[in-house]
Amino acid sequence: MHANLTPETRARLMGVSTATLCTALFKRGLRHQFIQDVHPLNANRPNMVGEAFTLRYIPAREDLNPIGVFQDRAHPQRRAVEECPPGAVFVIDSRKDPRAASAGSILVSRLMVRGVAGVVTDGGFRDSPEIAALPFSAYHNRPSAPTNLTLHQALDINVPIGCGDVAVWPGDVVVGDREGVVVIPAAIAEEISIEAVEMTAFEDFVTAQVLAGQSILGLYPPTDEANLAKFKAWRQANGRG
Repeated sequence: MHANLTPETRARLMGVSTATLCTALFKRGLRHQFIQDVHPLNANRPNMVGEAFTLRYIPAREDLNPIGVFQDRAHPQRRAVEECPPGAVFVIDSRKDPRAASAGSILVSRLMVRGVAGVVTDGGFRDSPEIAALPFSAYHNRPSAPTNLTLHQALDINVPIGCGDVAVWPGDVVVGDREGVVVIPAAIAEEISIEAVEMTAFEDFVTAQVLAGQSILGLYPPTDEANLAKFKAWRQANGRG
C-alpha cells in the first residue's frame, strides 16, 4: 500500500460527499471516477474511506472451478480476504456481472473483523440481508444467491482492475457514501480532500441561503461579491473557518 492516505486526509474524506469529490476530480480532467451501478447495502453507515486492495475475477471454466477448489488454502479469493490490510477497501472486479455472488456474509464478516474499511464489488453479494445488518460498509450491484464458482474464477490479487467501468489501481483512495463509490488517484488524494472540504463548506452555506429564500443567481456560483462577504461571515459564525 502507498502512504498517500494520512490520518488527516482520511478524516477530511470522512466528511465530504462523493458528489463533491467527483466535481473536484472533474476540475482536474478526471471524468469517470464514480463506480457505476453499485449501491450501499446499508445506507446509514458513515463514509467508507481506505486504500484499494483488489481482487480480479475472470469467467469461470467448469473444469477448473468445481466446489473442491475451496479446499485449497491458497485459493485467491480466500487469500485475498486474509491479506487485505486493515484500513483498506477491498475492491472486486466481478466484470459487472451480479448473476453469481462475489462473496457472502462469512467472508465479509472476516474482512470486518480484520479491520478492513469496507468492500466494493461491481457484481453482487449473497447473504445480502446478513451483510446489510453488519456494522460494516459494503457496496454491490444487487443481491445474488449463487456461489461465485458458477460464474467467476478468482485469479489475481492486488493488481489493477476495472470495477464498474472505473480503473482501480492498488493504493488508490476509495470513498463511499450513501450514493455510491468514487476512486481518487493516490497521488492527488490529499489535495482533493482539502479542496472537497472547502467546497463542502461553501455548498453548506449556499444551501442555508437557498432554504432561506435566496436566489441561486449570483450565489451559486458566487458572481456577486456580496455573497462572498456573506460566506466569510457565515464561516466564522458557524466555526467552518
